[in-house]
Amino acid sequence: MSFFCREDELRKMQRRYDSDRWECVIIYGRRRVGKTALINEFCKGKATIYFSALNASMQENLRALSKAIYQYMHPETEAYPEYPTFESALDEVTRLGSERIVFVIDEYPYLAKSEPSISSRLQHLIDHKWQNSKLYLILCGSSMSFMQNQVLGYESPLYGRRTAQFKIDPLTYRETAVFNPQLTHEENAWIYGITGGVPHYINKLSVADDLDKAILDCVFDRSGYLFEEPENLLKQELREPGMYNSIIRAVAEGASKLNEISTKVGMESGPCSKYLSILIELGILKKETPITEKTGKKTIYMIADNFFRYWYRFVPQNLSLISYGRFADAYDRLIKAKMHEYMGLIFEKMCKEYLLRYAADLPFDLIDVGQWWGNDPEEKKQIQIDIVGIPVREADRKIDTYLIGSCKFRNEKIDVDELVRLRHYAKVFNGNASFHYVIFSLGGFTEAIKEMSDQVRLISLDEMYDS
Repeated sequence: MSFFCREDELRKMQRRYDSDRWECVIIYGRRRVGKTALINEFCKGKATIYFSALNASMQENLRALSKAIYQYMHPETEAYPEYPTFESALDEVTRLGSERIVFVIDEYPYLAKSEPSISSRLQHLIDHKWQNSKLYLILCGSSMSFMQNQVLGYESPLYGRRTAQFKIDPLTYRETAVFNPQLTHEENAWIYGITGGVPHYINKLSVADDLDKAILDCVFDRSGYLFEEPENLLKQELREPGMYNSIIRAVAEGASKLNEISTKVGMESGPCSKYLSILIELGILKKETPITEKTGKKTIYMIADNFFRYWYRFVPQNLSLISYGRFADAYDRLIKAKMHEYMGLIFEKMCKEYLLRYAADLPFDLIDVGQWWGNDPEEKKQIQIDIVGIPVREADRKIDTYLIGSCKFRNEKIDVDELVRLRHYAKVFNGNASFHYVIFSLGGFTEAIKEMSDQVRLISLDEMYDS
């Protein structure tokens, strides 16, 4: 399988490898995001002991570690001895560390679960032996809370021992398109909207030249790899997957405030809040507040993970058709006809990525981009602004100008009325500020609004991918 992207991470990891000094690199991120693929790519051509911990007993993990060490020393044989203790196995790694060697412990939280003293053991080895060696230690894990608190956190025995850390995020919309250059920009936007830039999902979708067929086969067929993926992940990560499933489904169906979610799932708001916090920790949900405002009454919950959002939006409500093998006949009506609506929030996310990562010639440098919503006293209704860009500012200087924008993932060309509406919304947002306007569009723009290009920046989907 080909390896794409992550060039920056590879370059930084290689630079540390070339130093020939002790290194302790922490790599973490949600499941399926490509951590192991990154490590494998980095380890190519390097002397490596690769130990992937098991969600199993201490003895089984010691056996697996023993095998990894012995296979490094004697790759020609399949028989291997088992070290009597973790201490003796790690002493062997210490001996080997006189030469440049990469020692990977993948799924480190599993090892720590089976052998709670392992972090203290590693701390002792680092402090007294390894920091003067040529060992290149990589600790990798998918449990975000464990890696942040029990490895990187102040209370951890390993605190301060790392020499670098990498939080591996899903790919951007542009990076996602690298996997399928034969597709149109709109089709690659769909893939981003479905997979969220998670490399494992992009690979499993396995698009050749027919995106619809790939989606049907992989997501909406009971034998497809992604058909049960969200439920499998919940079972793998959580003790009460059924309750979390109900909460995610409530959010997918439109419940966005704590009281709405708790009412829909039949739970008191206190316990529900704890479940929501765990889903946020896993990167499945997120809390969002209008940009420039503090967390409060306007705070809402949304699905952060694109794949979870897609799956919960389309799979549960169509389970009967899928079960009876009749879904393919209804795909155009039930999925394709609704994709422009579904892609609305995804497109906003893409536009934010474009402004923060790729856009050139902006009127000012941006420190943040987000949504804003609030009451319009003139029209007596709530309005929403898709894009509010906050400029980098000098200390103690008040912000008096903003980037204001809208994002339209639809086939119709955008006309002057969108700019008129945007100007009105901007004044509701802040009547005392000045504004620069930007409009993103899938379907392009009319000649009338193009003639106003000195007043608004017009950005097509093609420009978002190609500029």
